[in-house]
Amino acid sequence: MARIDPVDYETAGGRTKALLDTVKAALGATPNMTTTMAHSAVLEGWLGLNGALRKGSISGADGERIALAVAEANECAYCLSAHSYLATAVAHLDADEVERARRFESSDPRSAAVLAFARSVVETNGGVGDSDIDAAHRAGLTDAQLGDIVGHVAVNVLTNYFNRAFDVDVDFPVVHPHERRPAA
Repeated sequence: MARIDPVDYETAGGRTKALLDTVKAALGATPNMTTTMAHSAVLEGWLGLNGALRKGSISGADGERIALAVAEANECAYCLSAHSYLATAVAHLDADEVERARRFESSDPRSAAVLAFARSVVETNGGVGDSDIDAAHRAGLTDAQLGDIVGHVAVNVLTNYFNRAFDVDVDFPVVHPHERRPAA
């Protein structure tokens, strides 16, 4: 059960209504995550960074791959559910590619390079090494793409933490994180 009630889109006013209208225009709906974010400045921040990244150097499909990988790493069922839906319905990734993305993998070499760098960012909390940058450059990724990958990781960590902190009700077909095996 959600720890914060979502803002009611129908009764929202002022800046909150304008931001939710932006969400509705972009997505055709106002998902629970966004109506819950509408209580704070987080919604405006998320919209701004997310909008900028959509215009960046990472494809929409690779953005969805990163979102799936980060959601799996952070065990966020809300984001796994939302991005599994978006990956298939909007980015047209097949089920196998969605599953690969959840493991920071892809059958496409360029997407695999994007995900390898994203994995390094996640696993090191941003403390990637020179070897990670060199490997990404050797795989053909540009500095702009590396920056945008960090941005995609960051915006997804934000939404993962937000949704987990407030136990936002999932309003997409539910996808659960894989079970983690205890370390030996």
